[in-house]
Amino acid sequence: MVETPQLTAALRTAGAWLDAEPDDDIRRELDELISAARAGDAAAGDDLIARFAGRLQFGTAGLRAAVAAGSMRMNRLVVRQAAAGLGRWLQEQESAGVVERAAERGVVIAHDARRKSDLFALDTARVLAAMGIRSMLHPGVQPTPVLAWSITGLDAAAGVVVTASHNPPADNGYKVFLDTGSQIVSPIDEEISACIETVDPLSIALAPEDDHLIQRLDHSWQEAYVASVPDVRLRPEVPGVPVAYTAMHGVGAETIEMAFTAAGFDTPIPVVEQHVPDGTFPTVSFPNPEEPGAMDLLLATASESGAAIALANDPDADRLGVAIPQPDGSWRKLSGDEIGWLFADHILANTSGDDRLVVTTLVSSSLLARMAAAYGVHSEETFTGFKWIGKIATERVKVGQRFVFGYEQALGYLVAPRPLDKDGITAAVMMAEIAACAEADGTTVQGRLDAIAAQYGQYVTAELSVRLDPKVGARWVASIEAAPPSDVGDRAVTSVATYPEANLVRLMLDGGVRLQIRPSGTEPKVKLYGEAVDVDADVLHDLLAALASSAP
Repeated sequence: MVETPQLTAALRTAGAWLDAEPDDDIRRELDELISAARAGDAAAGDDLIARFAGRLQFGTAGLRAAVAAGSMRMNRLVVRQAAAGLGRWLQEQESAGVVERAAERGVVIAHDARRKSDLFALDTARVLAAMGIRSMLHPGVQPTPVLAWSITGLDAAAGVVVTASHNPPADNGYKVFLDTGSQIVSPIDEEISACIETVDPLSIALAPEDDHLIQRLDHSWQEAYVASVPDVRLRPEVPGVPVAYTAMHGVGAETIEMAFTAAGFDTPIPVVEQHVPDGTFPTVSFPNPEEPGAMDLLLATASESGAAIALANDPDADRLGVAIPQPDGSWRKLSGDEIGWLFADHILANTSGDDRLVVTTLVSSSLLARMAAAYGVHSEETFTGFKWIGKIATERVKVGQRFVFGYEQALGYLVAPRPLDKDGITAAVMMAEIAACAEADGTTVQGRLDAIAAQYGQYVTAELSVRLDPKVGARWVASIEAAPPSDVGDRAVTSVATYPEANLVRLMLDGGVRLQIRPSGTEPKVKLYGEAVDVDADVLHDLLAALASSAP
């Protein structure tokens, strides 16, 4: 391979990173890559250029990438730079009077069981302490909801959780929360990113591990979170039913068991192979309950154990997947919207007050708004991402509205007033109650869904993804916005709405069919969403396919 200016620059930068790299395994990996690139290995050269093509960008979802060497990957140097950028942002917020006593209130930190998560968490604390900012480290591994819940209890100025959530096993991530317990939203991500940009990742000061500004928390915050779980039960007199559960090799199992016991339910029947935290995810290649095959072991356990319902958390336990038994003995995974309808039906029927507020996202089903109208309560539709639901819940309190439920169709649910982020643990407890209530009332979970359809119509939803380079995908969506089609398939387009903040275009078709399209914020693909009422599911899939056929 001929050494190009790009490769020369990458080799120079990589050499400096090699000198600063604190981990033997990452240093060895980088050293071998540099040697191969210098020896003329074209693939190694291209890989090195890609790894040092810029800086891993910090967004509203924080950072997320494969654990590996390079400024475009997740490693301790990148994490230290992010921590220092967060520290500078907090200092600026304190100086401007936006966040009071930020350094004194500090940052609470937790991590999952993925590769290097514990080191990333400790490095964050050491960087912040060196900047004079207090940090509080949760013990061991903790679910994201416990971290988010503890932020307000500790009156912290911010929170950090080291997790890649439901990403593939090779990845790790870094997510930042506000002092409300909600994830950051724009433009805060841009402000933090700008601060990160000012930090040299190769020369960041670290405080000693025993610095007085680094506080090791005990398990009392996990216990306090668990003690709050029974409050989500709306019919506590109803006895439980057998529940099958998988933690999907994540960190939710211990807290789930404590939560079910506190709520008066029997401990769920575990998928033994997936119960202990394991960042290598040996039984599932993509630990996301939405992915085909990810819940197969759970369904087998549910069938063998005679469970009434099957529940799955993603690895950091902030999402919830659900499956229910069918009359023929098979099991059916519910869509994210179906789960949301069940929660809304249960919560609205068992709470009261016209000040109640329910919130969902643009790409989730519109049925929630109809259900809210039927109960005479407030509803809101916001941008994709649970952080926006948390923001709405915070803002509406000021006008006398009381948040009772929020969801996004990507298996994110909030059924409690705290934390202001999706919580797969309290959602699991409430879903277990929904199954128990169905049995006590002489029906099934499927029966509940059938009753909802009988009242509001049979809402049908579908999704389709088109894999495209992010720039190409963005141009495609922009072209549809600029020149919307007059028809899709055999149906005329009756109206077009655009949501620039969400990069989303909504097409309404004859018959009330709704199609939406937006580039993914985390993956190289464009997502298409369809919804219709009393329309065959195949018809909706065909319409999505027709829209997808215009992809470049």
